[in-house]
Amino acid sequence: MSEPVLSVKGLRFAWPGSRSDCLDIAAFDVAPGETVFVHGPSGCGKSSLLALLAGVLLPQQGQVVLAGRDWQRLGRAGRDRWRVEHVGYIFQQFNLLPYLSVRDNVLLPCRFSATRRAAAAASAGSAEHEAERWLAAMGLAPALWQRTPGTLSVGQQQRVAAARALIGAPALVIADEPTSALDEDLRNAFVDLLLDACAQARSALVFVSHDRRIAERFARQVALPQINRAAGVAESVA
Repeated sequence: MSEPVLSVKGLRFAWPGSRSDCLDIAAFDVAPGETVFVHGPSGCGKSSLLALLAGVLLPQQGQVVLAGRDWQRLGRAGRDRWRVEHVGYIFQQFNLLPYLSVRDNVLLPCRFSATRRAAAAASAGSAEHEAERWLAAMGLAPALWQRTPGTLSVGQQQRVAAARALIGAPALVIADEPTSALDEDLRNAFVDLLLDACAQARSALVFVSHDRRIAERFARQVALPQINRAAGVAESVA
């Protein structure tokens, strides 16, 4: 059996001065290429969990190991480098740079990558060619590639964000409520497109949403319950 691409053990996290967003996770592993749907009501810590998985936040206790490295053992610069090489992140608000073209937004991970991700993209011929391949795979016509994100629809911007996350075949793709602004038809089409793309890139996917209507498309579903306010801690992910 292969080692998990992501492994969480004994994680405990709470925002300083507050117990309203607290996580207590005994164990949570994600296998290479696995697709995991994480669900739970608003305020249960879903976005905080994703930030911990990506090394943006560090837990007060426990460890999060991604691609063989414990985030706690890396300094800030080291975490930034490891993240860009191994994590593709689709933010809820997409976080596209408004002054760059669509294609240049997709190329950003390769611009910051020093080794693995840039090399993976270049293996297709060039990073630029790989960016265009992912944009085409996302159903975005070449006429859109030199436009800025603000001229695109919400659904098109979402696909640009997905192409940016997938370029260079990261070990893990993290998606934080990326379908919250879409209607049902666009939501279903995007989820299917993302799952197919992750399979093509051989990337594991952790997809967070409160919308359980799309959960059946994923290999595994994980509940992140609302905080048990009487005890002051969240139930463990299982």
